[in-house]
Amino acid sequence: MSEIELRICSTLDGTMQPSLFYPASKRGRPLLVGLHTWSYDRHNQVARLTPVAERLDFNLLLPEFRGPNLQSNPDCRKACGSEFAKQDIKDAIDHVVREQGADAENVFLLGTSGGGHMALLMAGFLPEYFKAVAAVVPITDLREWAAGSEKYRAKILACCGGSEREMAARSPITYLDTIARANVKIFHGKFDRTVPVAQSLEFYRRMMQTHPDARVFLDIFDGGHEIDMTTAVHWLLTQYKSAEVAEVTG
Repeated sequence: MSEIELRICSTLDGTMQPSLFYPASKRGRPLLVGLHTWSYDRHNQVARLTPVAERLDFNLLLPEFRGPNLQSNPDCRKACGSEFAKQDIKDAIDHVVREQGADAENVFLLGTSGGGHMALLMAGFLPEYFKAVAAVVPITDLREWAAGSEKYRAKILACCGGSEREMAARSPITYLDTIARANVKIFHGKFDRTVPVAQSLEFYRRMMQTHPDARVFLDIFDGGHEIDMTTAVHWLLTQYKSAEVAEVTG
């Protein structure tokens, strides 16, 4: 697929923000939005997602959303699920729908780890934008993760300015009521040593308590902090075109 380097003006602060775009063979095709992981930038998902988009003939958008969630990123306070990061993704989607002819009715969002965290935040920010959202091994509660992760605690505190309020504002578990309006599947490895599976379990438990009929699903798989791309993409595709199912009799 041919690569187009985009610079898109943020509607929040007027800065020019980068994204990578890989067009489908013709206008009007679906859009796959791939979100980079915690410590990386927009290039992080190129090798993983371009073959998927090419096989499906989907447009592929890889937004930056203010870069890695690390102290070394001078813009880290605007990364990590901030209002600026979320708006960057919206601005990028709006741009490729308007300028590149991507199908606004078939936008699919996929993120792993830190990208899964952002995928859930986007489901809470713009539930109506996405046909389906796949969040793989996501962080759902930054406060809990900071308390239990010596490796990532300093990174979280740097991005959030050490503020408990900011950690809550950047945690998907805060937005259950809005995420309940989206179409979401979470995939989490039972033996994940980086982001404990308890993050997704608690998120799902609370969701089912308050919104039992929401189209929010949870798949606990036999694995760790990883993605089975075939399984995640298969679920997204079942939301694009109906899969055949057989009803089970009692």
